[in-house]
Amino acid sequence: MNQWFRSAVLLCLAAANAPVRGDTPGEVPVGGTLRDATLQGLNGPPRNLRAFRGRPLIINVWASWCGPCREEMASLERLAWRGQNQYFAIIGISTDDYPDRAKSLLKSTNATISHYIDHDLEMENMLGASHLPLTVLVGADGRVLDKIYGAREWDGADSRRLIDDAFQPKTAK
Repeated sequence: MNQWFRSAVLLCLAAANAPVRGDTPGEVPVGGTLRDATLQGLNGPPRNLRAFRGRPLIINVWASWCGPCREEMASLERLAWRGQNQYFAIIGISTDDYPDRAKSLLKSTNATISHYIDHDLEMENMLGASHLPLTVLVGADGRVLDKIYGAREWDGADSRRLIDDAFQPKTAK
């Protein structure tokens, strides 16, 4: 194995296992309210982030080159299609530098969830995507309820409980 390749592999492994740092420029922390942004559609029309207010929202931040991101996409699709009475929306935000690569992945996986491309790191920074994949649970009021780094089976029982717990109104005891 040549020295360059060995160094590249070690750098990738170190980055994948690095602790998650918060505080990306302009990051909205858990408990904060997301600012509006114009989302450029990858598999549909553009939309303002504010248009999703009124019901809970799951935002999945991914990239076409990210293996764990690609692995969890199918479970997000299954989650989106699990029932007709879905009380939350799901969208994807690609951090790819080249929209054609993201579009190619969406086409090859027959994605039906609305996906958008990040421009100028706006969403990546706002959501705190220092590590991919990142899934952000957002309340109907636009407030960030939780940030989950790393891939999950989003249609599994544990993830469904996490989602339902995050989106249920908190009652005073």
